[in-house]
Amino acid sequence: MFHGELASIMCGSVFLFVGLAACSFAAVRRRSQVRLFAWIGLWSGMYGARLLLESPSFVAALPQWFQPHVRGVWIGIIYLLLPVATSAWLELAIGRVRIFLQVVISLSLLLGLAGIFAYLRTGSIDTLLPYNHVVSIVALAVLVVIVLVPSLSRKYLALPNRAVVVVGTLVFAMEGLYFNIAAGFHHATDPLTGALGLGALLFAFGYLAMQIALCSERRLHSIENELAIAREIQASILPAGDPQIKNLRVAAAYHPMTAVAGDFYEFIFADSYRTGVLLADVTGHGVPAALIAAMIKVAMQSVLGCAQHPGEVLGNLNRILSPQLRSQLVSAAYLWLDTESRVARYSAAGHPPLLHCRNGQLQRVEKNGMLLGVLPETEYPVVDLSIETGDRFVLYTDGVVEPENAKGDSFGDAKLDQVVHAHRSRQPSEFIEELLSEIRQWQPKTATQHDDITLIVIDVV
Repeated sequence: MFHGELASIMCGSVFLFVGLAACSFAAVRRRSQVRLFAWIGLWSGMYGARLLLESPSFVAALPQWFQPHVRGVWIGIIYLLLPVATSAWLELAIGRVRIFLQVVISLSLLLGLAGIFAYLRTGSIDTLLPYNHVVSIVALAVLVVIVLVPSLSRKYLALPNRAVVVVGTLVFAMEGLYFNIAAGFHHATDPLTGALGLGALLFAFGYLAMQIALCSERRLHSIENELAIAREIQASILPAGDPQIKNLRVAAAYHPMTAVAGDFYEFIFADSYRTGVLLADVTGHGVPAALIAAMIKVAMQSVLGCAQHPGEVLGNLNRILSPQLRSQLVSAAYLWLDTESRVARYSAAGHPPLLHCRNGQLQRVEKNGMLLGVLPETEYPVVDLSIETGDRFVLYTDGVVEPENAKGDSFGDAKLDQVVHAHRSRQPSEFIEELLSEIRQWQPKTATQHDDITLIVIDVV
């Protein structure tokens, strides 16, 4: 008896192994482009399990506690194979065929669940199985027509390689036709024939799934290369290293959330004693925000003549950028430092406050106008500050205060003030490292960065 069932056991084992391998691959990759692998894996694994459960020799080798449930599992596989197989086709369908296949999935799933329920109540497997066969025959007939007619396959199926699907579908359809005719004439059929038909179709699907996955990988690799170039370009528009300014010690840190970011900072050197510092934060992340940051770099060239007037700098930037920003906005802060006259002037556009530390006392300077891009004509208020040796100014984007701990509490202004006060004697570069370390410790170890972080620390020496 075992030798008579050997072909079924071998085929079932192969289908089950292929199904497990495909599902494992889909689980590891976890991308929408590999969903087809998951459905192929379920389809193949369920068919393999069906062949094995139809073998008395295999069932006899199963644990005693499982053998009473074999028939129920087999019934479940019989009824649920159609919605799983149709879901694999759905991954390749486009247009109205998707609606048709979704109807088939819903109908076959309802029939399957009702058939399983009927089996549990009556013990009969034939209550709804004929209807399930009718649905599968109609679905297969429609799909065969679509695959065989080139104009229809181009319109309703996304096929990287149509020839492979044509061959696989024809072999499977011919096998199905053969089995139905043989059943009508009560002619015995070889289970191996059916396995070969389904194997041909699954091979075609697997080939397509691999082509789709490789195409996705190539596209992803191309995007990564382009992002690497964009990162280099963005790095080139930022100041190279910490600037050397007379009577000032300056350090800056720039940590984008993604390959490219919407944070931007710039130093405007007027002479040995006077310099301007701009810090901007574009709403959003990634490439769109980085493009606007590059626009700010270009726009800065037109405001050099009014660099000593922070309100005019922000007003002119707002007029230049407003027509280009569309739905995005920009927060910005501009600090003008004159160490000869010992005066600082500050203005901001919807930006976190400037921190001014003197003799252990911390002042939060908030002189905010509207975000850049809200209205083309906006006035930005300016505040004058005195400068003394030992003063420290801290400019930052909201990525510094927004990180959350395991309880969901933000790092916040209070924690930032505490760190600024605790490390006020540190050099600017050392202070930045301490602050970034505090932010990392505040977050859970598994947390990822959720916003761009930019810091500029200026000491008056």
